[in-house]
Amino acid sequence: MKRSCFVIASLFAACMLFSGCLVTESKYIKKSEEADRLSRELAAEKERTQALLDENLALKENTAKLEKKTLKAEETSNTYKQLIQEMKGEIAKGQITITELKGKLTMDVVDKILFDSGEAKVKEEGLAVLQRVVDILKNVKDKNIRVEGHTDNVPIAARLAQRYPTNWELSAARAINVTKYLQEKGIDAQILSATAYGEFKPIADNSTPEGRAKNRRIAIILLPKD
Repeated sequence: MKRSCFVIASLFAACMLFSGCLVTESKYIKKSEEADRLSRELAAEKERTQALLDENLALKENTAKLEKKTLKAEETSNTYKQLIQEMKGEIAKGQITITELKGKLTMDVVDKILFDSGEAKVKEEGLAVLQRVVDILKNVKDKNIRVEGHTDNVPIAARLAQRYPTNWELSAARAINVTKYLQEKGIDAQILSATAYGEFKPIADNSTPEGRAKNRRIAIILLPKD
């Protein structure tokens, strides 16, 4: 009898112990699952936070770029207004045209203001005109300045052919001389360039004297830096 009671008691104790183990294991599994869930939620929250930080950073960068573009546009516009005011006499006579489009400012100067016929050396009256331009352009920042030489399509006269075989050479010499003058008067050479187009980039009809006169020009162009 005593032995039976002992066996029963042992079995009961074993059952209680096993039941306790099952309860403990169940709680552990629940805690483990809860920990995994919290870990996933924390990771997701970190991702959302990082995404918001990235968005804010991108927004700040875009805002800074927009502000910079706005300042550059305002600078170009101010330069345009100053040139219009300074050159209003020549503009009224059709000797100079000034245009502004998408941050690009172009001033076309007919050749007779700057040069004698068939010559590349800037004459005294032309130097005076360029000096007025320099006084404005010296205040320009974050722009490149390109000087373009253009001609009409009339071939170089025989008396000048030895010095300027074609319109390429004449337009190049004129552009270079204007560019050198701008440099001599204080404009940074690193933002200057000279380009020759000869007769191949007309803005008017070469079949008329008026059109040819417009095509014989120096273009001073302000461009955004790359």
